[in-house]
Amino acid sequence: MSLLTDLINLNLSDATDKIIAEYIWIGGSGMDLRSKARTLNGAVSDPQKLPKWNYDGSSTGQAPGEDSEVILYPQAIFKDPFRRGNNILVMCDAYTPAGEPIPTNKRHNAAKIFSHPDVVAEVPWYGLEQEYTLLQKDLKWPLGWPVGGYPGPQGPYYCGAGADKAFGRDIVDSHYKACLYAGINISGINGEVMPGQWEFQVGPSVGISAGDELWVARYILERITEIAGVVVSFDPKPIPGDWNGAGAHTNYSTKSMRNDGGFEIIKKAIGNLKLRHKEHIAAYGEGNERRLTGRHETADIHTFSWGVANRGASVRVGRDTEKEGKGYFEDRRPASNMDPYVVTSMIAETTILWKP
Repeated sequence: MSLLTDLINLNLSDATDKIIAEYIWIGGSGMDLRSKARTLNGAVSDPQKLPKWNYDGSSTGQAPGEDSEVILYPQAIFKDPFRRGNNILVMCDAYTPAGEPIPTNKRHNAAKIFSHPDVVAEVPWYGLEQEYTLLQKDLKWPLGWPVGGYPGPQGPYYCGAGADKAFGRDIVDSHYKACLYAGINISGINGEVMPGQWEFQVGPSVGISAGDELWVARYILERITEIAGVVVSFDPKPIPGDWNGAGAHTNYSTKSMRNDGGFEIIKKAIGNLKLRHKEHIAAYGEGNERRLTGRHETADIHTFSWGVANRGASVRVGRDTEKEGKGYFEDRRPASNMDPYVVTSMIAETTILWKP
């Protein structure tokens, strides 16, 4: 008699050339990830060779019931760490039957910015630091925290080890390996300042691929926490009070910034970011005002600032960049629930295309 685990782990290539493709898209809230699977006749490596598909947009808050069909356009392919073999995960964006991007499709506009010749020439690199909090499923209270109570104050948890300091490492490590298997350019993980909070980093990734990779990494994390019976939260301030919030610090450089004399280009780019501070804040995630208070390693939401090695600034430049006169900078303003398509393309637009 087969066990359920035996059937889940069946290797399809032993019996058929057919594969399973899990189509992933972003739902109506802008943060909820949806997916469904279909059978394909064989392995596919080019998203342009995948069939478009559709879904019921009235059930995701993206279309009215009387005209509910939304079309999925495959955009990026990753290996499926859950089904393994030749099976794939497919990141899609969503369009009306007439071919217009629906309002929650932020990828479409980002792709336009990233395909602009001036942006292409600058080869923008991104390193995205995704913080998140693991919650006990039925209590919606951080993992490892006493029920109805609080752990000891922050201090021992950041990059900590031990049963009283690190909560959920099995989930974090599973996610790390699953992302590497999938082909996501995940570059590291660490425990964060608040207990039950963790971070993973994606990058360096070029242009639109940074958004695709972060969204699929989030999807894989949702699936792993589903298996573990734990809830993942991307709320920028999950616990009020003297606890760190959760951000998505965005490290960025262009070809000009990475070349000799790049620090002058970086300073000019930061000047542009200062002039468009309000527009960026409006696009950097919901509830960010609860996080950007000027405390807990953040800058005040209303004031733009930058500095070398200053984690209390809006934008931080590393000591190495200052010393070498070239490199990258870190925009510390984006919230953990930001849309990477919006944030990455907006930074490129403001620093490369926008003229003050």
